[in-house]
Amino acid sequence: MPEFVGTPSGEGRRFAVVASRFNEHVTQKLAEGAVEAFTRHGADAGDVDVVWVPGAWELPAAVRRVLASGRYDAVVAVGAVVRGETPHFDFVAGEAARGVADASAEFDVPVTLGLLTTDTMEQAEARAGGTHGNKGWDSAMAAMEMADLFAQLDAAADAEAELAGGGEDEG
Repeated sequence: MPEFVGTPSGEGRRFAVVASRFNEHVTQKLAEGAVEAFTRHGADAGDVDVVWVPGAWELPAAVRRVLASGRYDAVVAVGAVVRGETPHFDFVAGEAARGVADASAEFDVPVTLGLLTTDTMEQAEARAGGTHGNKGWDSAMAAMEMADLFAQLDAAADAEAELAGGGEDEG
């Protein structure tokens, strides 16, 4: 029984980090964490693009555009939505997450979501390089693992198709 497990390897792959500028003192750290994870795991710095959008609401549209280019093996979306006094938080966070998931499914390319959804700014800062690590880094690690897993699955499918078609004589 074959078993497939991806490894976080950036070597020979292209990645995009789509980052929200809203709460930029947090999201800058998330984007930097993602880029650092990619380069520390073998990606060339020139193969990692960072795309900035105004806020979390705009993440799905930019992720779709990035995926439509066909240039990337995986994409990371990062942002920070902090709960306020109105239900705005719920709409923005939920729709951004849904939109990013829909884009990943439509283009069949791994997209990971490092969108912080916290009750306080302190919680967001703790997850952007503070006491809870850097969720941008974590999202990049997951993106590399998924890109590697997809490559393994594609190679296995190609090999199986070649074996199935390779036994016939052409004539």
